[in-house]
Formats: sequence, structure tokens, C-alpha cells
Amino acid sequence: MEPTGLPPGGRVQETRRSAVDGRKERRGFASMSADKQREIASKGGRAAHEKGTAHEWTPDEARNAGRKGGLASHRKRRPLPLV
Repeated sequence: MEPTGLPPGGRVQETRRSAVDGRKERRGFASMSADKQREIASKGGRAAHEKGTAHEWTPDEARNAGRKGGLASHRKRRPLPLV
């Protein structure tokens, strides 16, 4: 902890608890069904494409991103190959 008494970064994460049984309340997307979440996310994706701000991956970009993720997830298990 930092001298202020706050966790590193200075933010405190609040959780809301039900007054009745003490369980955490589900808020926002977490409170929606998977179908409703998908519907809202789909609308955002369509809007971004219509606006022209959506990113579309080229095959090379997708390949490099996959390679980078694979290397990062396996970095601790084995040394990187010398290429």
C-alpha cells in the first residue's frame, strides 16, 4: 500500500452488495443475458463500420497478432527460438 492508504494506482474498487442477502449486485452488461449483450455489441460494431472507424484485419496483421500472443503466453515455459 502507498502512504495514502489506497492500493497502488490510488483507486478503490467498490462493490455493491444487496441489503437483503449480502450478495454482489450484477450491474451493466453483467446483468444482461448473453443474447442481449451480443445484440448491443453487434449494434456498436455495425455503427463503427458504417462510420468508417472499425478496424479490419489483413491476413498479415492477424497472423502477426496471433504469433505475438502465442509467444507471450508461452514465454515462461520455454526460451524463444533463435531465428
